[in-house]
Amino acid sequence: MTKAQELAKIFLEFAYYHEMNGVAFKPRAYEIASESMAGLGDEVEAAWRKGGVKELKKLPSLGQSTAEKVDEFLRTGHVKEYEQMKKRFPVDIWGLSRIEGLGPKHIKELYRHLKVKNLNDLKRALQSGKIKKLPRWGEKSQDKLERQLKLMEASAGRQLLGYILPAADQIVKELSKVPGVMHCTYAGSIRRRQETIGDIDLLATSKNPERVMDVFVNLPQVETIHEKGKTRSSVRLKIGIDADLRVVPDKVYGATLQYFTGDKKHNVMLREYALSKGFTLNEYGLFTLVRRKGKPLRRYFTYVQDDKKGALVVCKTEEEIYKKLKMDTPPPELRVGGDEIEAAQKHKLPNLIPYGSIKGDLQVQTTWSDGALGIKEMAEEAKKRGLTYMAVTDHTKSLAFINGLNEKRLAQQGKEIDKLNKALKGFTILKGTECDIHKDGSLDLSDKALAKLDWVGISIHSNFKLSRAEQTKRLVKAMSNPYVDCVFHPTCRLIGKREPIDLDMDEVLAAAKKYKVALEINSFPERSDLRDVHVRMAIKAGVKIVINSDAHAPEHFDFLPLGEAIARRGWATKADVLNTKSAKEMMACEAKKHR
Repeated sequence: MTKAQELAKIFLEFAYYHEMNGVAFKPRAYEIASESMAGLGDEVEAAWRKGGVKELKKLPSLGQSTAEKVDEFLRTGHVKEYEQMKKRFPVDIWGLSRIEGLGPKHIKELYRHLKVKNLNDLKRALQSGKIKKLPRWGEKSQDKLERQLKLMEASAGRQLLGYILPAADQIVKELSKVPGVMHCTYAGSIRRRQETIGDIDLLATSKNPERVMDVFVNLPQVETIHEKGKTRSSVRLKIGIDADLRVVPDKVYGATLQYFTGDKKHNVMLREYALSKGFTLNEYGLFTLVRRKGKPLRRYFTYVQDDKKGALVVCKTEEEIYKKLKMDTPPPELRVGGDEIEAAQKHKLPNLIPYGSIKGDLQVQTTWSDGALGIKEMAEEAKKRGLTYMAVTDHTKSLAFINGLNEKRLAQQGKEIDKLNKALKGFTILKGTECDIHKDGSLDLSDKALAKLDWVGISIHSNFKLSRAEQTKRLVKAMSNPYVDCVFHPTCRLIGKREPIDLDMDEVLAAAKKYKVALEINSFPERSDLRDVHVRMAIKAGVKIVINSDAHAPEHFDFLPLGEAIARRGWATKADVLNTKSAKEMMACEAKKHR
């Protein structure tokens, strides 16, 4: 773990511990501080080095107490209060909390009755059947816990793109500074921007690969060296993922990058297509086929890698390889072995939404419900990141445990937004809501209250296990409300924690089209919802998409490019995404809906 990740772990365990013991206010404060540490990464230590506790307090979500604990940890490597807590309650709260539905009170009960301290203890308790015998648990609770544990373990070994990408970017940045390095990038699943990453595949070109390898294996991010070679090395990073580096001559950079970017199916399909055109393709380049005399076609084709003999065709760039095959170059996000090969051959690849296209974030939470900062502060942070507007979408009254808003408080919030809009320059705050959908499909706020808002998002936060027919009927009914603009995180999944709700997506898309309701790509790494496959379905159905961060703290705005990556994987263009427009243009579109 990095120091920021260790602090995130410490603060989350503090949050759970205080929640177990019924302490007011502290649980949420520590939870927000934990999220802040995870999101800020290296910025935490940089602020501390600049000015200790004073500078730390300037970071989002840190107060005096939490800043002092960060200072203590960075000075001494430990937090005395945390160590005392662990002696009183010697439980791996961090590990157990990864299981969806296993909250602080549950963890406390499992330790109190069965001495469950970690995941292995939990597995033994499940296998023995003791959990179902606990007061207020029962067989259903045990079965649910077993399912959630299996779901978590199924995602083990892979990490979320949003938390790995910054580390990969930093490594590329540092290797690019090595004298003699001409190109450096990552390939594989991280270049394709898949939602989870198994390892980081790195590629560099240099005439002195050994120098590059020396720097790579000695990076401060490295925990263990698995293997070090002249042109390939493998290490384990402190963030808990492997990284592999290959160094090749610059003249074959394009071929090697192409080879290690596409998934297996894409590469097989492309090689088969190359063969049909009289070429063979590998990590060294595109080559002409040589037929041995008297031998059947294809079976005995060979190639010569020496370009002096005329076999090598192209290898310097990806674009020239695809061009030689009379194809357009598929963007990395599309190289998954679907119909991108055919589309590239027919020159029908979409003009994908460029990164940095989002102008406004339409799902932002503040301290009015469960956010870390007030409206003004979140607006200032959004503006710093180049956005020109945001919608304040705090939760509604059904979620009382996070201070959800009723109609009266929503009206009060609207007055504050009006005042801020008069004072702000070059930025617009929209009045919005993340309105909860009840089990029967009715909404958590009155139509009278919704009618006064600029932006109405709706979402499901309960009753996840309804049948497909019930869940679909519920969502469609909610979408039929004339004031609804968007469905937030439509499938409600949490990667590795909670399975998506069961929906008839064709019926949902038909309703979205009928009622002119947009569907959200929620960029938060754990959600990544809608998935790319649903985005493509939505586009084909003529349904608009919005890309939001679901920001509860300033650093969450930085997740927006992850949503753009999902949109790109779903073949979305800029025109398909509503909040690529300015606030004025977007509101004009919404006004047409309500005519």
